[in-house]
Amino acid sequence: MQRISLSPGYEISRVIRGGWQLSASHSQSVSEDPVSDMIAFADAGITTFDCADIYTGVEDAIGAFRDTYLGLKGAEALARIRVHTKFVPDLAVLPRIDKAYVTNVIDTSLRRLRMERLDIVQFHWWNIDVPRWIETALWLEDLRREGKLLRIGGTNFDTSQVMAMRDAGVPVSSMQVQYSLLDRRPEKTLITAARENGIAIFCYGTVAGGFLGERWLGQPEPKAPFENRSLVKYKLIIDEFGGWDLFQELLRVLEGIARHHDTDIATVASAAVLARPGVSAVIVGARNRAHLASNLRIASLELAPQDLQAINAVLARSHEIQGDVYALERDTTGRHGSIMKYNLNSEGKTTAPRETAQQNQ
Repeated sequence: MQRISLSPGYEISRVIRGGWQLSASHSQSVSEDPVSDMIAFADAGITTFDCADIYTGVEDAIGAFRDTYLGLKGAEALARIRVHTKFVPDLAVLPRIDKAYVTNVIDTSLRRLRMERLDIVQFHWWNIDVPRWIETALWLEDLRREGKLLRIGGTNFDTSQVMAMRDAGVPVSSMQVQYSLLDRRPEKTLITAARENGIAIFCYGTVAGGFLGERWLGQPEPKAPFENRSLVKYKLIIDEFGGWDLFQELLRVLEGIARHHDTDIATVASAAVLARPGVSAVIVGARNRAHLASNLRIASLELAPQDLQAINAVLARSHEIQGDVYALERDTTGRHGSIMKYNLNSEGKTTAPRETAQQNQ
């Protein structure tokens, strides 16, 4: 497994184990033994794990894994494990957010993950038109200075928003964004700005919720209802990309490359993104260890120039997805935004605002 140093003393695996698929909010079909699965990933070299305060049960599961791994492997092995969580205040909270709320969420993540200091907190803000997002990021910087977290990252901010936070004094060191062969919005401006400012890029959605896989090759265009919300989300991206027929052309090209390299479509799709300039790591969503061998192959697969040429020939005929990073998804009334769940903390009663928590006591 390839590793990358983001700063002196801070190294991660270039393939990150995602936690969204383990969340009860995503699907009821999850691993029966998530701790053993995480141990298998860590032992194989995928030592970085992604989660969020709104991923129901996932921070707790990673906390249990950390305790177990310490007992099995010792402190030196545990020190190689990195956990990237997210701070996602509910949409309803944004107008009245305060530092106490931010501190409460961070303290909750520390308790669940059983950590004395969080590695990276990736800040997300649902609606940029609601003010105080820079002020909120500065509260995270206060907590970083207090020693509750090591690094501040973000998720789904575009270039202008990232630079606004940095100009305000927030040391944004990484950005997690949706980036795949289907959705190349980060290439517009974010990738260049990140490279110029030493910001790591972590990519999710590289297999489009599973659409970039053999399961969908040669299949008729699917209709609702879908198995989970990820498929709903990424089917809309396929529509923006150019539709089902062009998507099938891309799958056929990827399948041919996969056969040549004795691997699968998902591995090729993720490897192609990992090889893009400015990309530090890709996040693989895995409910269990069933595809661990393929996940490991992502970092070592070297695509030949003719492979990339064949992929790019299809991409050249795709539609440009409008807007900057996450612009479509920020429109709560649009096709992309209306499918989101914006108040998962309150719905799960995990880190509710103080007034809501008091009502429930």
